Amino acid sequence: MKTRIIRYTGRESLALAAEVIRRGGLVAFPTETVYGLGGNALDPDAAKKIYRAKGRPSDNPLIVHLGSAADAERYAVTGDLFDRIAETLMPGPLTVILKKRDMIPDSVTGGLDTVGIRVPSHPVARELIELAGVPIAAPSANLSGKPSPTSFDHVYHDLNGKVDVIIDGGPSDFGLESTIIKPEDGVIHLLRPGAVTVEMLSLFDQPIEIDPAVTRRFDGVPLAPGMKYRHYAPDKPLVVLDGCDEAVYSYLAERERRAVICFDEDLSAIDGEHVVSCGSKSDSLTQAQRLFACLRELDGLTDIDVIYARMPAKVGIGLAVFNRLIKAAGFQVLRLEPPTR
Repeated sequence: MKTRIIRYTGRESLALAAEVIRRGGLVAFPTETVYGLGGNALDPDAAKKIYRAKGRPSDNPLIVHLGSAADAERYAVTGDLFDRIAETLMPGPLTVILKKRDMIPDSVTGGLDTVGIRVPSHPVARELIELAGVPIAAPSANLSGKPSPTSFDHVYHDLNGKVDVIIDGGPSDFGLESTIIKPEDGVIHLLRPGAVTVEMLSLFDQPIEIDPAVTRRFDGVPLAPGMKYRHYAPDKPLVVLDGCDEAVYSYLAERERRAVICFDEDLSAIDGEHVVSCGSKSDSLTQAQRLFACLRELDGLTDIDVIYARMPAKVGIGLAVFNRLIKAAGFQVLRLEPPTR
């Protein structure tokens, strides 16, 4: 397949991509979270093409992207709590799991009777949805299991020759996939953390339950993308280091053939050719924006055996950074004690 490249220069530059969506083809496009791989959400065959292009398990549900939260009732069963959440947080980096209506094919939802609804805030994504005239089903635009794409170059590397169109719309704003919640019986269930944080969700004065899959391995039926399978992983093993500065520095000093993802404050203390920072220790937003780019920068290095990453804070968007790191590491976390004197 020959992939067409579109450089976004305004609404008119998206006409071809919108037509490709309408006729059942695949388009990779930018959003404020990461780049998405989109197809017509009402076309069962388009969903199957997405799974095939990504090498994605077909029981891993896709997210349906809409131009407006007001459109959600056409495709899903909403309610008062959804309306309150949508009024405050949509458009934005949030996906809400709702009971689906019959027009959404089972191939989009992995056979579930629920569907993830999202209204992106990125102007390119919104214009593409409006021009296509159909909801767009889209997971992240990467090969399944690999670090999610936050730039055109990442998408081109993974999907050139596998999709009809890739739109170059610049870098993503947040760098991590959307927060996923499921409002049910007055409780907000957090299934995947993202830029919409627990602290933001607490403003609705409803109980919040963090799903166990956010912090540990999950082997059940996935209710949302990113719950069941290993995700975001580089080729080489990734290990998350949980310990104080002194413990981490001492441990890494004794390791050869390794790469390190650390914080800005660590750069003067950790030697080695392959040491990259994902931001300041106190800047979780920058960590989120850089994490996948760091993983991709170190992916495929031939002169290392393992990648180590420092443990981020687990508050605010830091919970999302932590979630992506431990999934990329296959839940390999090494807890380090300070060296004895």
